[in-house]
Amino acid sequence: MNEMTARRLTGGAGIAAAVALIVEVPLYFVYSGPPPDANVLARLLIGIVALAFLLVFVTAFRDLVKRVHPDYEWAGSLAFTAGLVYTTITLVSSGLEAGAVIAADHPIDVSGTYILYGSISRLMLALFLTALGLAVTRTGLLPRWTGRSAYVLAGINLVFVPSLFFGNTPAHFYAANGWGTTALMGAILSYWLLALGISTYRSAKAPAPAH
Repeated sequence: MNEMTARRLTGGAGIAAAVALIVEVPLYFVYSGPPPDANVLARLLIGIVALAFLLVFVTAFRDLVKRVHPDYEWAGSLAFTAGLVYTTITLVSSGLEAGAVIAADHPIDVSGTYILYGSISRLMLALFLTALGLAVTRTGLLPRWTGRSAYVLAGINLVFVPSLFFGNTPAHFYAANGWGTTALMGAILSYWLLALGISTYRSAKAPAPAH
């Protein structure tokens, strides 16, 4: 895979993951209490698809960094590893939530996923975004705003890591499973990822002809 292909694959996967996340996030705001099974399972299915594309994104991004600037391959590998851990944690959370919802005979709120979706995911995303920002700013493989915005988003995620100390009421902004900790952060990530994916895809240019 050459650099142009790597850029297109990275960008395309980022766009696809972002679109799926953008469709998923509003489903968290439809009901104030425990949502019906159909709502939960629909958003979980869309989320699983988004995570599959995110896995392709982080893998392709690591290869892109290696091709553009081998000295910073370690930063690309760190972003890949953190992204892989985040994806795995979220998939496990989705599996636990889906299993509990399918088994229950009434709408429920699955408490076992609070920390997985909340503090743990926020910390892993902060690490992923920091590594991605470092790789981008040091190698110049993308516009400067992509790296700087990754640092800002990493900082915002870190702010929500201590949310596990503030209860488990979904209607609260800052709580273990509060709408700020989970849904809002997911929305911010999705639109940032969409912009990053478009920028990466557009950066793919055919090599200039030799003279």
